[in-house]
Amino acid sequence: MRRISLLCAATGLAVTAFVAASPAEAGYHLIRWQDSGFCQIWDESIPTTPWPAGYHRASPSVATFIDALAVKDAALKSGSCKW
Repeated sequence: MRRISLLCAATGLAVTAFVAASPAEAGYHLIRWQDSGFCQIWDESIPTTPWPAGYHRASPSVATFIDALAVKDAALKSGSCKW
C-alpha cells in the first residue's frame, strides 16, 4: 500500500511539473469598435465574441499581452485607433 501511495505522489508531481513547464498558447489581438474608434486588446482564450457586435479585428494575433500592448501603442500613434 505504501508503494502505491508513493507511486501516486510521484506521478502527481511529474504531471504538475509537466503542466507548469508547458507555455500557454492563448494569443491576443486588437479589436476596434466601429462607433467610437476605441481599440481594445482581446484575449483569444475567451470562448465568446465581444458584445455588442459593432467591432472588427484590427490586428493579427500576437503571443503575449506585452506584444499586444505594443501593437495597440503603434495603432494609437498612427491614428488608426482612438484612446
